[in-house]
Amino acid sequence: MIFTKNPKRIRVMFTPFRDGLQSTFGGKVRLTDFLPAMELAARSGVRHFEFGGGARFQAPLFYLGEDPFEDMQKMREAVGPDVDLQILTRSVSGVTLTTQSLEALRLQAKLMKASGTTWDRNFDYMNDVRNLVNTGRPIVDAGMHHQAAIALMGLPFYSETVHTAEFYVDIGRRLLKSDIQIDSICLKDASGTTDPKTIYDAAVGLKKIMPPEMPLWMHTHDTASTAVSCYMAAIAGGADGVDVSVRPLASGTVQPDARAVAHALKGTGYSLDLDIGKMPEIESMLAELLTDYDFNPTTTTADARVLGFPMPGGAIGPNVHMMAKAGILDRYGEVLAEFPVVVEAGGAWTSVTPGSQQYWLQAFNNVLYGRWKKIDPGYGKAVLGYFGKTPLPPDPEVVKRASEELKLSVFEGDPLEAAPNNIGPARQALEERGLPVTDQNVFLVVASMVPGKKMDLNEGIRLLSGNPKIDVPLKKKETPAAREPATPQGPPMAAATPMPTGPIVTRCTVEENGTKRTFTITLEPAGAAASSPSGGTAALATTAPRSATGQLTPVYSTFAGSVEIVDIKVKVGQTVTAGSVLAQVEAMKATHDIKSPCAGTVAEILAKVGDEIDSSKPIVTIA
Repeated sequence: MIFTKNPKRIRVMFTPFRDGLQSTFGGKVRLTDFLPAMELAARSGVRHFEFGGGARFQAPLFYLGEDPFEDMQKMREAVGPDVDLQILTRSVSGVTLTTQSLEALRLQAKLMKASGTTWDRNFDYMNDVRNLVNTGRPIVDAGMHHQAAIALMGLPFYSETVHTAEFYVDIGRRLLKSDIQIDSICLKDASGTTDPKTIYDAAVGLKKIMPPEMPLWMHTHDTASTAVSCYMAAIAGGADGVDVSVRPLASGTVQPDARAVAHALKGTGYSLDLDIGKMPEIESMLAELLTDYDFNPTTTTADARVLGFPMPGGAIGPNVHMMAKAGILDRYGEVLAEFPVVVEAGGAWTSVTPGSQQYWLQAFNNVLYGRWKKIDPGYGKAVLGYFGKTPLPPDPEVVKRASEELKLSVFEGDPLEAAPNNIGPARQALEERGLPVTDQNVFLVVASMVPGKKMDLNEGIRLLSGNPKIDVPLKKKETPAAREPATPQGPPMAAATPMPTGPIVTRCTVEENGTKRTFTITLEPAGAAASSPSGGTAALATTAPRSATGQLTPVYSTFAGSVEIVDIKVKVGQTVTAGSVLAQVEAMKATHDIKSPCAGTVAEILAKVGDEIDSSKPIVTIA
């Protein structure tokens, strides 16, 4: 049991309005649906909030039709000028999912400071000290509190080399010996999988080498129900601050509720610098504001299985929502089971963004296509060294496979030097579309740029053009069941003709004033979408019934749920072979090929780039 004779107040960062939103809803919560509760928390004495970065930069931009910088500015106005507001940045990726140039990171820091940020917690998922030092400089130069984070993770396999207390203390030692200004250090366990003893030993070791005035912070998630014990261990080891949340945005995949941590500290001499008596009022307002949101049990329920698939709460939430939307949530368990394989083969980087997404997508690909049959570009670039040095050497066979598929060599240089400078192309894209070329708009476009993605689908361009994608996880409205008509009396009816179970594509010819026009028609039986296979990916359609003019084969998305078309690879009249890539869709933040099941000629293209489709509507037909 921990105890101190000299009372100590443990500082608190309040996380419901950033990590709570991300871990529960993938960040997809409209500003007006939580801002009053944040304002109430500030009036209740909370002096330090997490309010931006991570998925709470991407989600407003990608899914809510909101400018994340404007959201941050409104949050600053709501809490007043004297409260600390903190963001989370991802080293060489900043607030994005790809490696950024140093110029883009400087622009990011400038805009974050102007939007009300006072603290920046910066982590590197590789724990590459070189990356942390280089990306810390723009934070310091912008005038923000620079909190250098050491990323923690419990390994799903045994190692005495990495992810030990000594491993973490050594990272801290190298950071402190560098020439970068560090204002505080954070032990950041995004997946909630590090054991309390390792946390205690790491805290003790770090406090021995840190300047006495420098705070040590602890961050974890309650995904495996161990967060309170980990905070107790960190505090016993000398930690000065912890992250806590409040229901309904606490526990499960989020941080523990402030009341649970305060209760665990009773009688120990330690206490939180928070008025716990105000928590019920904040909780009540949050619950009312979020009444229409659909809380998914996967993100709100603790799950000890995470110890075998160290996935952060902030990534479980978005991925569960994306899998459900794509109609493949039944494959969730298979993806989790593949995690130990991709973690060990990759080199044991920590599963915090973007590393978590790289692990997830590779595990997902292994399940859908066969192990290592399709290399996720992010995972492949990670094992090849483009994000930094991996903690352990990656599997040579996987490195070879990634190099061949991505057509990239192994990279040992500085990731920032290899990153494309997208500021110029972003400015050009704004100019070509007649959109205002401001620093803020340029960064919105830069933050949404992904290699190979068409600029018209860039979320920054779409937002600024007034055409954002809206995807809010609200409860489905129940429609009253239709009243069944009374059965008419009369003679027995003949046996009904069997109804088709899938869409039928056929042609008809219309003659008008001597002019003939031929149309392709898709007949969709009632409930066709619901009858799509539910076992993860829907089967590709077979040929439609033969018509007078020949045989047509409709080709559908391979995902039963809703996905977005990001590319059409063929034109009408083009000859294709079996296996030719006809189109690409985006699911789970990755592109997937839609291939032709047969040889023939493209008869018609029935969808366009940007359309949201499911497996009930054909994308093209092959004649």
